[in-house]
Amino acid sequence: MASIEARDLQSTAETSRTTTGVIVLLALAAFGSAMSMRVMDAALPGLATDFGIGIRSAANVVTVFAVAYGCLQVVYGPAGDRYGKLTVIAVACIGGALASLACALAGSFSALLIARFAAGASMAAVIPLAMAWIGDNIAYADRQPVLARFLTGQIAGLAAGQAFGGIATEYATWRLPFVALAVWFVLVAVWLGRRARAPAHRVVRQADAPRGIGLVVQYRTVLSHVWARRVLATVFLEGVALYGPFAFFATHLHVKHQLSLSAAGLTLMAFAAGGLSFALGARPLLARLGEVGLARGGGLMLGIGIAALGLAPAGMPVALFALPALFAAGLGFYMLHNTLQINATQMAPEARGTAVALFASAFFLGQSVGVAIGAFAVERFGTTAVIAAGAAVVVVVGFAFSVLRARETLVQ
Repeated sequence: MASIEARDLQSTAETSRTTTGVIVLLALAAFGSAMSMRVMDAALPGLATDFGIGIRSAANVVTVFAVAYGCLQVVYGPAGDRYGKLTVIAVACIGGALASLACALAGSFSALLIARFAAGASMAAVIPLAMAWIGDNIAYADRQPVLARFLTGQIAGLAAGQAFGGIATEYATWRLPFVALAVWFVLVAVWLGRRARAPAHRVVRQADAPRGIGLVVQYRTVLSHVWARRVLATVFLEGVALYGPFAFFATHLHVKHQLSLSAAGLTLMAFAAGGLSFALGARPLLARLGEVGLARGGGLMLGIGIAALGLAPAGMPVALFALPALFAAGLGFYMLHNTLQINATQMAPEARGTAVALFASAFFLGQSVGVAIGAFAVERFGTTAVIAAGAAVVVVVGFAFSVLRARETLVQ
């Protein structure tokens, strides 16, 4: 009996190590995906100068990535449910490496747009399927802190993309980060591919969706849940309200406050620092505030932070407004967004990969709409008005979702 119990304990420990190792690899993949997503933000003014175009046109490199990222979810979600989430993510990383190399070598703005679309199409698989894998393997009660730790990779990638993009544009070339991304994705693809094929991977079960069911049926299954439709509508509006202004934060600091592009990109790292503070304190925050409090407080803090960044008068020292404003915005965003994500992993457990992919699709389609609206509005009203409008909307979104979540009982 003692030997059986010892073997059971050893098996449990091995399973835990395997799961932890996979989560680390998924966080590394998320780092590259997020860096690719935001690497052009601080480079927009330099990009506009290099290709002789306006900021509105240059912002299309952000829009096409988000459109491709959102649309390709309809393929990756069901593919992950059917063929294995880790395998699909590894293949997508190879695609990301090729697309990044194409961005680095683009000889025209049109070629760059095509390459950025390909990058978004490849990266669409990474974060949603990683979240779905965590949902398959981590109990709901423990899932939010685990998702928060996984998101450290995504948060760090966002910060690295903005900082590296600004520094490279000012001191070298905007092409340099794409070379680094190509190498990164190759390494991650090799590591994930090995883990997906390893015998130890058998302890990681796949989603419960029936094999062989059609694409339409899988999405109909998700959308048949009223709660799923509410979560999807909320995250779409969140994407519009936040990332419409977000793409122009660096431009706002550069134009209104005379920061260099590299300094603007580095300043935006305060947003990531706020997100990391949430990741480190997710468990006590969840215990104290609950999902309802996280959504309401997160939306309010996000709105206040964005408003402070946009409305600060020209000439005010960055340390007095931009750094604390961005830190508060980052903390508030991840309080709200991680709460949305945890609900996404449970809104249709029978087709989890498809459900989370649809969630990501709604979020990034919202981003693409937001950036398009923001680019149009920036040329007419300036960055201050666009940022202030986004601040007001995110507060409403956070409060509305907190009310909906308070009324909803999830099947755990």
